[in-house]
Amino acid sequence: MTTKELSSLYHLPFFTLLQKSRAVHEAHWPGDEIQLCTLLSIKTGGCSEDCSYCAQSARYSSGVEAERLMPKCDILERARAARDNGSTRFCMGAAWKGVRSGTKRFDEVLGIVREVADLGMEVCTTLGELGPEEAVQLKEAGVTAYNHNIDTSPEHYKTIVTSHSFQDRLDTIRNVQDAGMSLCCGGILGLGETVDDRLHMLEILSNFNPPPESVPINKLMPMPGTPLAGAAPVDTFDVARTIACARIAIPGAKIRLSAGRTELSEEAQTLCFFAGANSIFYGDKLLTAANPRAEQDLALLAKLGMRPQSPDRSRPAPAVAPERPLSPQPA
Repeated sequence: MTTKELSSLYHLPFFTLLQKSRAVHEAHWPGDEIQLCTLLSIKTGGCSEDCSYCAQSARYSSGVEAERLMPKCDILERARAARDNGSTRFCMGAAWKGVRSGTKRFDEVLGIVREVADLGMEVCTTLGELGPEEAVQLKEAGVTAYNHNIDTSPEHYKTIVTSHSFQDRLDTIRNVQDAGMSLCCGGILGLGETVDDRLHMLEILSNFNPPPESVPINKLMPMPGTPLAGAAPVDTFDVARTIACARIAIPGAKIRLSAGRTELSEEAQTLCFFAGANSIFYGDKLLTAANPRAEQDLALLAKLGMRPQSPDRSRPAPAVAPERPLSPQPA
């Protein structure tokens, strides 16, 4: 879809937009099913990047201390607990610019991935930039999806990150998809962007070939010590409108209501589910930010008559459409 088409949708009367997004959702997904994902920071803090929203950057005095890679036994303990509590996807994030084949830390990550994959869960990693070789190795180790958000429009991106470019993000995305992994790719609302920036981001995501398997929509949680610590909060209706547009633009993707859920009431989260969100991060923490407790999430899902989606490691990555350009490019 184009930004112009998305803008026409976004500015519809609210209930009209939700009627359209709900119809698309029901045509592609079970209405009572939601994916439960657990996100674990396996290496926290000390990142060399300068992402303005991130408390893990070594450039900011955010109070987040640099830590070593978590021991494998501790990660596996958390993965088993996540599986036993109903999570079907285990996502592991590391605060560094990227990984390189042949290094000790990448070999350690590959070993961790193999053992988490043996638990029968879908395995997602977010490790920064990947080259073609590293992407293939992660796929062979058992990674089913790789998270690499584009965050916002290419025009706005350079105002929030200078240590890498928007094209660098696209290059990693291409390497992930060429290796046969599913792509988890979305953005953050509240970075000082305009509505057009948000819609241009969705335009780019909707034109990826193959399309993203999942699209996280994050609501910025301003972190003390970061340049965006004083950012204005995003209106809940803007979050719901963005989710609705994402559902229409990328109908086959899981739309994940991601960071910022602590600031959404149960009623606001329910509105987002109705608009098309069918995935959440589940547990007490998202990397360095709080998350609604698992018990609260399960209680809300019970109220709504919703059920967790089953894991499916055998599901192939989205297929390439041969009539469309392969490499993602900013419009």
